[in-house]
Amino acid sequence: MSQLQDKYKSKIVAKLKEEMKLSNDLAVPKIAKVVINVGAGQALQDSKFLEGVAANLALITGQKPIMTKAKKSISNFKIRAGMIIGAKVTLRGKRMYDFVDKLVNVALPRVRDFRGLALSGFDGNGNYTMGIKELNVFPEINPAEVIKSHGMDISVITTAKDDNKGEILLRYLGFPLQEKKNA
Repeated sequence: MSQLQDKYKSKIVAKLKEEMKLSNDLAVPKIAKVVINVGAGQALQDSKFLEGVAANLALITGQKPIMTKAKKSISNFKIRAGMIIGAKVTLRGKRMYDFVDKLVNVALPRVRDFRGLALSGFDGNGNYTMGIKELNVFPEINPAEVIKSHGMDISVITTAKDDNKGEILLRYLGFPLQEKKNA
């Protein structure tokens, strides 16, 4: 069991249960899955770029990514339906907790000019999405081996019913969210 998962089960569940006034441990919000997505539109010009993206995602997550295809044709971008235009990984269980632990404690502190994660990343259902512009913040990536730098979208899907409960959960898990501005 990872450190974050152990911390969640032993300490955070009790705190959340008390703060949200819940009577059942199973009603406490938790992270259901983490989805890491890379849109690789540059792969249309450079076929090796997509291989590098897949290799980098596999290094960061410890899981082989699946290639995503275009759903419909877009003539302005020279994209046809069915073309491979990205890669994504869905993490659950131990790998998910390991990735979240690494993201919060190692990667985010290494982001240049980092002032916390914006609260606008919540979607209304307690899920949080953020973007990272450079993958060099992850320790597994060797900047000398990266041919072309790219970013990624990270979505943390929770079982929380609203943004407030999702925010409380992520704060207890160590996410460096910005403070709310009082109007």
